[in-house]
Amino acid sequence: MVQTYGVASPSAASDHGHRIETRSGESSALLGEDATPKKVLRDGHANIVSSVSNLANTIIGSGMLTFPLALASAGILPGMLTCVFSGSVAAFGLYLLSLCATHTPHRRSSFFAVSKLTFPNAAIFFDTAIAIKCFGVSISYLIIIKSLMPNVVASLYHDLTGPDINPPDWTMSGRVWISLFMVFLIPLCFLRHLDSLRHTSYVALFSVGYLVLIVIVCYFHPPKGSTSPGEIHWIHFTPNFVSTFPVQVFAFTCAQNLFPIFNELYSNNQERMNIVIGSAIGSATVTYEIIAVFGYLTFGTKVGANIIAMYPSTSLFIAVGQLAIVILVLFSYPLQVHPCRNCLDNVLHFGKHEPQAKITTEGEDEEEDEIVDEDHAAHDISPMKHTILTAGIIAGGFTIAYFVDDLRLVLSFVGSTGSTTISFILPGLFYWKLTRDDPSGNKLLTRGALALAIYGCCIFVFCLSFNIYQVFHGQGSA
Repeated sequence: MVQTYGVASPSAASDHGHRIETRSGESSALLGEDATPKKVLRDGHANIVSSVSNLANTIIGSGMLTFPLALASAGILPGMLTCVFSGSVAAFGLYLLSLCATHTPHRRSSFFAVSKLTFPNAAIFFDTAIAIKCFGVSISYLIIIKSLMPNVVASLYHDLTGPDINPPDWTMSGRVWISLFMVFLIPLCFLRHLDSLRHTSYVALFSVGYLVLIVIVCYFHPPKGSTSPGEIHWIHFTPNFVSTFPVQVFAFTCAQNLFPIFNELYSNNQERMNIVIGSAIGSATVTYEIIAVFGYLTFGTKVGANIIAMYPSTSLFIAVGQLAIVILVLFSYPLQVHPCRNCLDNVLHFGKHEPQAKITTEGEDEEEDEIVDEDHAAHDISPMKHTILTAGIIAGGFTIAYFVDDLRLVLSFVGSTGSTTISFILPGLFYWKLTRDDPSGNKLLTRGALALAIYGCCIFVFCLSFNIYQVFHGQGSA
């Protein structure tokens, strides 16, 4: 039988969301009509739409602009199949994580909490790796904004005022723009709940829709000055497939925010979590496929690594599309700060107020609910720690992004190791460890979890080896 941290019963563990919030002096449907609990059991407040939006915004990023090149490296059919395959594997990993979350304390699921149930000695290392990964990605978003904004401003300025009038010099500095944007981003980063970012996710997904519209419209009506299309193949593998396949694999990375979404989703039973996971991964897959197919059909083998950069920015329609990329990346930044802060808190919290692993029976439900809630109150991030951690992440990331222009080498290693670990290796290992000795468990699902972990290890080795090869190859070429 699986050990859990104060989980009241299998039924309670599988349906965290059906707990009813009560206040002192009020009746409780959970404890009986006249019973009054000693502690308030808080339920989630996020709905499915906001949860899907936040998870989809975590998934869909600037990497989608590379999908037409990925399609060109293998042909239309293999490229579309590998995209669907990558999305399906990512969805399976998220599904396993949602199952693992039900074994953790009430609405306190995290990689750290599941690690304490499965590999307790490695829990602190897992969260450290995830924090570094999220911190690195957040820096990359700021660098993308710094590099894009001068071109966006120039394009918009020329389209609105005329090609002979140049924009002010200060608008051509990427450092100025990230400094201005930080004034807007800082309050968003200090929000405690992921659901509080739902409105910015709506705006970001609207930007994604606009980019999809650009790719479709420019296929049927190519703008003046567009590059003439190259050859188009249904099946055509090239050496570039080795470098573009990891792009498709990592394009679905969002596991760092699965647990917060599980914690905040109202009535977070497995059926509702499946809707969230399926909708987010499904919408991302459809978006990637549309951009990849229409982008590839527009330029063929001549397509570049950034599909939006292939279109001449001679119209306001295209210039606004470039601005949409900035908005998308801008509103994705807080979604990386949030899990980074949580992981750092778990690392600093390691060994303090640690709940004891125990098995409970149905008759102990009421007592254990109180124990769990007390532990959660002890583990809440204090306002002081919340402020210090958030300020440290923002200040450190901004400082690096302000002075550094290219982090591709570091991020390629962070992505190939961190993304693979949290998306495939850990979900597979966690679920396998939790269910391998459970005679009533689904053995096929347990074997599938182990297969996912093995797949993740293979991707880990492949991508890391490829990055090392590129480093030495590049040095040799130089």
